Formats: sequence, C-alpha cells, structure tokens
Amino acid sequence: MGGPGGPGRGQQQAGGARSGPWAHGGAGRCEDWRAVRCRRCVSVCPCVSPHRHGQLGHGTLESELQPRLVEALAGVPMQAVAAGGWHSASISETGDLYMWGWNESGQLALPSKALVEEQAQDHDPGAGPGRSRELRVRSSPGAAELMPHQEQLAAEDTAFISIQAFPALLDLPQDLEVSKVSCGSRHTAIITRGGELYTWGWGKYGQLGHKDNASSDQPRRVEYLVAEGLRAEEVVCGPWTTYICVLEP
Repeated sequence: MGGPGGPGRGQQQAGGARSGPWAHGGAGRCEDWRAVRCRRCVSVCPCVSPHRHGQLGHGTLESELQPRLVEALAGVPMQAVAAGGWHSASISETGDLYMWGWNESGQLALPSKALVEEQAQDHDPGAGPGRSRELRVRSSPGAAELMPHQEQLAAEDTAFISIQAFPALLDLPQDLEVSKVSCGSRHTAIITRGGELYTWGWGKYGQLGHKDNASSDQPRRVEYLVAEGLRAEEVVCGPWTTYICVLEP
C-alpha cells in the first residue's frame, strides 16, 4: 500500500475526502458516502462500506464510528470532494487532484496489477493460467521492454498499487488544473479549468467515452468533445455510466 501523496503546487502534503455516489448495502448499513466540508478541511462521515479499501483516507483499512479529519490534507483548502464505489477524490483550491482507496481497475490512475493481467489476456486470449505470455510493460519513463508474463509480474510487483489508503497527489498531463471530479463504481472523470474532460479506470461498458470498452490506469482526454468544439461544464459518474453537461460553441 502506498503512503501519502506528496505536496501539491506550493501546498503541504494532502489528501481528500469524499462525498457522493450511492450504493446501499444490507439493512441498517448506510453506504451513501457524504462529506462535511468547511473552507479549510474535509472530514468523512462514518457510513462506511463493508469492503475495506482505504477509501476514508486515514491510512488504515478500518471503519470509523465518528467523522474524522483527513489529516493528510490538514491546512490545505479544498473546493470539491467525490466518492465512488470504493475510492475517493478531492480537489484543492489551486486545482490539484488527490485520490485514494481501491485501485482494482486503475481508477486511481495508478498502476493496477489486475488491469495488466486483463490486458495480457486480451492480447493473448488462448493463454491459460499456466502458459507464459508476452506483453509490453512500463518500467522507467520512456522505456519499454518485452518479458514473459510471470517474470514481468515478479519484477514489477512492487510498482502495482491495489489500495492507496492515504490521499495521493495525481500528476496530470501538462500540469492541468482540475475544477470538477466525479467517481463511479470503478472509474473516475474530471473536468479541467479549460473545459476538457478526462476519464480513466474501468471501461467495460464504454463509460470512459473513448469509443471502446478498454480500461485504463492513465487519464485520457475524451477527444469527441474536442472534435465537436464542446466545453465540459459538469460531470456525474454513475456506477457504470458517465453524464456530462457541455456548452456548445
């Protein structure tokens, strides 16, 4: 599990909290995540999921019985929070994005072991569990190499993030500043201050908007809006869908 994210642009170490989407479990268990936000901090309500995936941002996998300040973000003013099925996000007043929780489908935009295995299977559908597969792996920036699937997993295992229990600052392409964020079941969508839409995570039902069903642990701009000259204003992720409000030219 990763540690807390590094400082933002001119900020202290931070993390976030979540409000938002909806997934009600058994009787008597509220999983409607809500956040209580003041101008300087974020705290999360104790309505926690039965699945422990670090989505509270306190560095543990334990449930909380009382609202508790996300200390990793103490002193960093926040402007927005969002919650998905098992992950959370927060935007600082300067447009930095922090994420934490479960990364099973790359929804935190961090390397996902399950996603690598899924992509390997897609490239070689006939390869069974006992057969070695070849796939392209990401190592140091700008470097790529081919190695057998099992060797690749062993070599890169420490780089994979399954759960990020502390808020982590997400490095976006070109140092983009974020204005809106929403979290689905296992995908994430943001709107930049320039009105562009970026999505990542689980894409099985086309919820990422990239004209395919591929999942991704990298933020990708939704090119359809750019081609049509549309400016994104609002975004809401459902469990397996994404809704946006746009301005026409």
